[in-house]
This record gives sequence, C-alpha cells and structure tokens, in this order.
Amino acid sequence: MASTPISSATGDARALHARSLEQPEQFWLDAAAGVTWEQAPTRALDDSSAPIYRWFPDGQLNVAYNALDRHVEAGRGEQPALIHDSATTGTQTTYTYSELTDEVARTAGMLAELGVGKGDRVIIYLPMVPQAPIAMLACARLGAVHSVVFGGFSARELASRIDDATPDVVLTASGGIEPKRRVEYLPTVAEAISLAQHPIRDVVVAQRKGFAHSLDEYTDSEAQPARWHDWESSVAAAAPAAPVAVAGTDPLYVLYTSGTTGRPKGVVRDQGGTAVALTWSMPHVFGVDAGETMFTASDVGWVVGHSYIVYGPLLAGATTILYEGKPVGTPDAGAFWRIIAEHGVKTMFTAPTALRAVRKADPEAALLADYDISCLEYLFVAGERLDPDTQRWAAEALKVPVVDNWWQTETGWPIAANPVGVELLPIKEGSASLPTVGYDVVVLDPLGERLPEGQEGSIAIRLPMPPGTMATLWGDDQRFVDSYLSTFEGYYTTGDSGYVDEDGYLYVMGRTDDVINVSGHRLSTGEMEAAVATHPAVAECAVIGLADELKGQRPSGYVVLKSGQEIGEDDLRAELTSLVRSTIGPVADFKDVAVVSALPKTRSGKILRKTMRQIADGDEYKVPSTIEDAGVLDELIPVLRREG
Repeated sequence: MASTPISSATGDARALHARSLEQPEQFWLDAAAGVTWEQAPTRALDDSSAPIYRWFPDGQLNVAYNALDRHVEAGRGEQPALIHDSATTGTQTTYTYSELTDEVARTAGMLAELGVGKGDRVIIYLPMVPQAPIAMLACARLGAVHSVVFGGFSARELASRIDDATPDVVLTASGGIEPKRRVEYLPTVAEAISLAQHPIRDVVVAQRKGFAHSLDEYTDSEAQPARWHDWESSVAAAAPAAPVAVAGTDPLYVLYTSGTTGRPKGVVRDQGGTAVALTWSMPHVFGVDAGETMFTASDVGWVVGHSYIVYGPLLAGATTILYEGKPVGTPDAGAFWRIIAEHGVKTMFTAPTALRAVRKADPEAALLADYDISCLEYLFVAGERLDPDTQRWAAEALKVPVVDNWWQTETGWPIAANPVGVELLPIKEGSASLPTVGYDVVVLDPLGERLPEGQEGSIAIRLPMPPGTMATLWGDDQRFVDSYLSTFEGYYTTGDSGYVDEDGYLYVMGRTDDVINVSGHRLSTGEMEAAVATHPAVAECAVIGLADELKGQRPSGYVVLKSGQEIGEDDLRAELTSLVRSTIGPVADFKDVAVVSALPKTRSGKILRKTMRQIADGDEYKVPSTIEDAGVLDELIPVLRREG
C-alpha cells in the first residue's frame, strides 16, 4: 500500500513511547504487574554496573509458571496452548494448557533426574516438533539455561556452542523432515560431541520413524563417551517437577548469533526482563490477547521462534502454532492460508523471504480463494528488509495491514514496529514505523554526532535498552562491551544503517558489518571466508552478500588461486560449496564462486567488500581514495556485475 500522510498531532503510540523514555522506572514497574512474581520487584533498573544494566534486580519468578500453570489456575486449562501442524507428516496435535503444563513438568522431571538444576545449561538440537518448545519450557521450569541450536547447523557449529555453553545434556531427535529429504541429526550430534572439548554426559533422543540412524547405534556403542537415552521412556518414568523460583536477573537462555569472526556470540536473555517485555508486546505490538491465536512461521532455533512461537504467546495466554513445513511445496503456496483458516489465526508473523517464495509460486495469490482467512487481522514481517513490492503484494492479496518490524537476536523483541494494539499508525512502505517503547533510537555519523532527518548513518540505541534485550554475552562481559557498546559511548550499536524521516519513521537500509541475511538467517561472511581459505588451492578470498530477489541476500565468493594451481572452476565451486556446508551447514546456501586475479584493497590491506557489494548490486559507489590499485577494481567490475 502507498505511503499516507501523518498528522503532526501526538497520538497514543507516540505519547506511550515518550512516557517510556521519560519515566522508565515507573513505566516498566507498571508493565511488570502483568507478570506473576514469587517476589514482586520494587525496582525496575539496576544501573550500578553501567554500561551493563540489569532489570528487576530484586524480583523472583518462574517463566514457565507464567507461560503455563497460571493460565490453568485461572480456569483456562482446556484452552489450546500449542498446535503442532506438521505438513511434512500430515499430522496435527493440539496441547491444551493443562496437557502442555503436565508434559513440561514431566520433561523437567526427566532433566532433573539427569542432574540438571538451576543455572545448568542444556543444548537443544531439535526440528519443529513439540519436544522443542516443551524442552525450552522444561529448562525454564527448573531454572536451567537452554541454548537452542538450529537443526541446519553442522557438527562443527554445534561443537562450538557446546564448548562455549558447557552443558552436560543435549536434547535432540532422529532428524528433521524436509519436503524432499530427511536430515539425519544423530550422526551430527555424535560428531559434535567428538569434536567438542567439553564432555557431554547425557543425550536424550526423541525417536522419529523413517530415519536411517537409530538410537540403538549409540546406546550399544562403547565408543560413545555420552549416555544416550530414549525421550519417551525417560519422560514416562520421571516424576513431575515443580517450578523453581529464580532471580529476575538470572539467565533464561543463551542464543548464539554469528559474529564477524569464527567464534559465535552467546546472547544472554534474562528471566524477568524477558517475561515483562514479551508479555507487554503481545497485546500492544501484535494485537494478540489471551484466547486468541498467533501463527509465527519461523523456527525455534531463531530468536523469532523463541519470542513469538514459544514464550510470547504462552505468556499472554494465547494459542500458538508450531508449523513443520515450508511456505511452498508442503504441498503448495497455499500452506500459510490453510493454517490461518483452519486454526483461526488473528496475527501472523513471517519473513520477507517466505512471502517472496509464495508470490513466486502463486503471483496472483489464486490459492487464497480456497480458504476463508477472514479471521486474519494483521501480518507482521521481519528478519530482513521488507521490499515495498512484496509488502504491497501481500497487503493487496490479504486485505490486512502488512506491518514491517525491525529487531535483532540481541534485542529479543521489536526495536521498531507499528504498535497495532495501541494505535494502528499509517503504513509507509520500506519503513519499520516508529521505535517501540523503551528504545531511544538515533542515527549517528562516524564521529557519534546525531544526524538530521533524512540522512543515513549508523543506527544506535541510547543506553539503557529496555527489558528483554540482551543482558550480556555468555561468559564474556568485556566482549559484550567491545562488540556492542564501545563504538559510540553511551549507545548500543546495532550494526545496521538507516535514517529517520520527518515523521520519526525509521528506515533500515542494511548491515554495516560483514554479517549477511540469508532467508532471514544472520550469517557471518567472515566464517565463510575462513572455510574457503582452508582449500589448498586458495591464496585469498572475499565473500560478500549480494541482493537476492527471493532470499534477501545470498553469499558470493571471489577467490584468488595460489600460483601454479590448476583446477576447473566447476570443480572448485563444488569443493568450496562442500567446505562451507560442512563448516557452517546448508543454511549458508553458499553456491556462487568466481576466480579472479586479485582483490581490491586499501593501502593498509583491507579488502573493499562494501564497494564490491555496491557494484554487484548496481548501487552507486565511490572508489575510496585509499585504494591500493584502482586497476584491480576495474578488472573485477564485469565479474561483479555478472554475479549480481
């Protein structure tokens, strides 16, 4: 839909945001009243260790109790809490709040019998099956810290997270089911355990039919250092565990995100701040109240899945849908519309990549005619930049507001959004609308000076950030400060560039670092380069993210061969693709490789990746005055433009 004029009068959304910045202590204590506390907080913010802040320092609660038990106690135990809709197996399973509470309590009991307690870490490596949210909530019930690892990651990536989080237990399954293949998890888990320096004591496997590898291979193997258990029988034999009260500042989970180096960053989300922020956001930002249904088409391995498949909807007492399937191909491009119609979805949340895939398969949205989606009121979209064409197509097809919103793994909930539960603001294509409550968003120049409206610069958030955002990096406060808080004193640096218009609307244009967004997944080009560089024929390389109509961005590699090396480009491409796949996983989608004679660099030796990306994408660019040899760039331009 086209941009519409905005009144200069202060609306409810703007007034609410202003109050959150002017009176943060009272604002967030008021919001905390929406959560059930074992010991209610008397203070909202602890700034004694600034720039590291803590929210609700004297509060005590249990997040799983807030997500489950309290709704049962309120008389809504028979309401559907979780609907597992598996298009890949053709099955649907509904858990009421009573049933899900019981299942989580027994799973927590199973973990307790394996020695898991308050503060212990548990790795969860599961597909989109009910055991995934059940495992997360079971950890929260015990006060344990879960770390979910996306099932598309390789054994090396899983091992790096094991070594950083140092868990004793891994929860996994036989594998994940894709439209055209089955992904075996057990060999990956076994390899990760062998690669990791930190020992794993126990592995619990949810067994699924139709996989080549079975639990028996590992329980009967003396070579396996860990004890392997069957999930179903272990849970059946366990006594239910009661919720454990923890401090509001204790960690709820660690979620790893790619950095610009090969070492992953473990984003720590706390208990109290997360419960308050997500509970507040459900009705105010997403327009979802208790008893209503939200469908978030994401994966529990990503932050969107944590916040708005699992914790957010259940904290609000809503019904959430766990979808095991794809936007297209399971069986067709009407999959989303079927789910909306069958389950009475009020608010849907997905990524631009998914909408582009649906549009490509069904450009006229003809399959919508097969379903009654009159229950749908809002479509929220995030994970990468929402291009205006896709936003317009979805709005015209669905006849509902298509709400762009912007946030990060680090923030846990939207930095900017259209708060439909407060006030549906006019929609501007290409903008994530206004900053959300608690976020004091500014655009800065390289010297840290605030830029006027309309000028693009680095997007930063004035400290402190609101509850629910990252507390620190796991085990490394200094890396947290160095990575996020040191570029501009007093600000969190988002790593994104953009601008604010005359109405205060925020436009996010892209990353300023070497992290790219492939189908909504943030991946490090530095990690890909490290993998490519291990090939014996490669002298040096650069990997950049190119604009992709379907996936947002795709990685493209440019390789300089060692002197005397002779290898066909097709063979090299296949070998490098395999290297990146084994190091990072198929989620990297690394396929494009070009052999070049040299890479453009500054006189200090820095590769001009940004300039290369601008040329490949057809954007305006300036050749830096610090370039070492402009002729190298001239020779590369035809290759870049062909790749783009």
